[in-house]
Amino acid sequence: MWKITIVPVVGFSSRCSHFMGGMQLKILMSGNEAIARGAWEAGARFASAYPGTPSTEILENMARYQQIRSQWSVNEKTALEAALGASLGGVRALCAMKHVGLNVAADPLFSSSYTGVNAGLVIVTADDPGCHSSQNEQDNRYYAQAAKLPLIEPSDSQEALDFTKRAFELSEEYDTPVLLRVTTRIAHGKSPVSTSLRTEATAPSYERTMTKYVLVPAVARPRHAAVEERLARLQAYAESSPMNRIEWGSRKLGIISSGAAYQYAREVLGDAASYLKLGMSYPFPDALVRSFTAQVEQVIVIEELEPFIEQAVRALGMGPERRIEGKSLIPRTGELDSRTVALSLAPALVAAKGGHTDLSAPGREAEQVVGRPPMFCAGCPHRGVFYELAKLPVMVSGDIGCYALGATPPFSAMDTCIDMGASISAGLGFQTALDILRPDKPARTIAVIGDSTFFHSGMTGLLDAAYNDVGVITIILDNRITAMTGHQENPGSGFALSGAPAREAQIAAIVRAVGIELVQTVDPFDLAQVREAVAVAMGNPGPSVIIARGPCALLRRLVVGRSAYRVDQDTCRKCKACLRVACPALYVEGGNVQIDAETCVGCGVCSQVCRFGSIQQAGAAEDGEK
Repeated sequence: MWKITIVPVVGFSSRCSHFMGGMQLKILMSGNEAIARGAWEAGARFASAYPGTPSTEILENMARYQQIRSQWSVNEKTALEAALGASLGGVRALCAMKHVGLNVAADPLFSSSYTGVNAGLVIVTADDPGCHSSQNEQDNRYYAQAAKLPLIEPSDSQEALDFTKRAFELSEEYDTPVLLRVTTRIAHGKSPVSTSLRTEATAPSYERTMTKYVLVPAVARPRHAAVEERLARLQAYAESSPMNRIEWGSRKLGIISSGAAYQYAREVLGDAASYLKLGMSYPFPDALVRSFTAQVEQVIVIEELEPFIEQAVRALGMGPERRIEGKSLIPRTGELDSRTVALSLAPALVAAKGGHTDLSAPGREAEQVVGRPPMFCAGCPHRGVFYELAKLPVMVSGDIGCYALGATPPFSAMDTCIDMGASISAGLGFQTALDILRPDKPARTIAVIGDSTFFHSGMTGLLDAAYNDVGVITIILDNRITAMTGHQENPGSGFALSGAPAREAQIAAIVRAVGIELVQTVDPFDLAQVREAVAVAMGNPGPSVIIARGPCALLRRLVVGRSAYRVDQDTCRKCKACLRVACPALYVEGGNVQIDAETCVGCGVCSQVCRFGSIQQAGAAEDGEK
């Protein structure tokens, strides 16, 4: 049982879940919660992000602290630029994003390395080994190396809190943004955390300094020299940083690791190995690594994804007599776990443990469960759109969001999903290719994109289409929220991160403002409306937009209660055409199609698909909000 330590708390928001009766507890926290807490304890005053799994909960928890001005930004680039601006203005700032988000923010990231900071600036990148909710397994540790920024990697929630606080200190001490890297397991996993009170941080007031902040070539060239000098000082610090530590066990085997991989190695090997745990993994502590490796017989580097640490160890050139293993044993793809590490290290384990090892202890065999492919929720406004698109002989350029399920059976109505905002830009390119290759046989391309993704990076692609007069048809799936990451607000929802009312961006007005003349708004639950709008757009040679506006079925503030539907078994022909809408409320029992009244939300799409009128609403519609 964990020991509970209680101390008085002052000046906190009553909304913060881990406060009880004005007292502070030692509690379980996820890594994301701990990062938010660490920023608060460090005296941060500003936080920004664009939601993206596994980083989303950092800002959601940050918003609970009244002393921090927290905001959702339109995309990661604007989020980082805002955080940098807040830092220059004199307040500690944090910016959070998932790994692919840092690609979007790469421009200000590299420039911020040159400008440095005023108050502390921490940039969180949440990598996703295993692609739990991402389009790739990108290893963002290389961004630290490329941008010449210090890289910190916590291995549990306590370190997530402590390292966040230290990151702010390092940022100010060395005049640099600090990159804090977590992975899905650290971000979402929970472990006990000891907290402390907030310390109000002070920074020098802003002073106009052209030779530091105005990155014209005459300034950038000497700033590069300053970055290199800073990097040398940071490397000297890394050698003695308490974030990097040696844990001695058996000296037959030495493990060099960081982050979640360190925890897996510790669980598997215990005291059968010694460990060099890197909490600050860039700049690389060369002397510390040399000292550690000289005192063990064999070295194995255990890390997720790329051989970032392994390459740094090998670059030290410690001689052919030193056996160094890494990706020759540890998988380069996928997320690690204790069992994977144990199986990968089996030969080394046998040697380290004197000829015997038990691989059954770490992890367990996967349980056999029924496969459950993902599908649109009952009442999802995207279902009807993809049902209609599946009938058309067109290329559908897709995007990141719940609607990526349009690519899966039974719809199979989406051809690409590249990155956020790419649907319109790639659709423009594909349409152009069709125009070049088949000028005598007109063909159309349809791009689908969500409302939040449109604000994030779709607007520029649509501006390209209008400016170049390319006839791509764009369907904006406006479900009134950022749904895939858990219902975060966006500029079109009418609410801010705090829940306060905000100016609501009008998608139709934005679309017309960039030069699109044909703009149609439809009810996505009305299949006839969808078909007619697509037909009109297909008949228009220029670029056009269809806004399919219907709330997410889980968005309680906007979803109007409607009676469930039922199947009239007397008139049902058992053709099962209704099943092609892939609604989880529909099921087959005894050869008959049934509708689960508890799951059905009364959207009516299935009834429109039935040609025999056998699917009918069970009762009158209810008034008011759920």
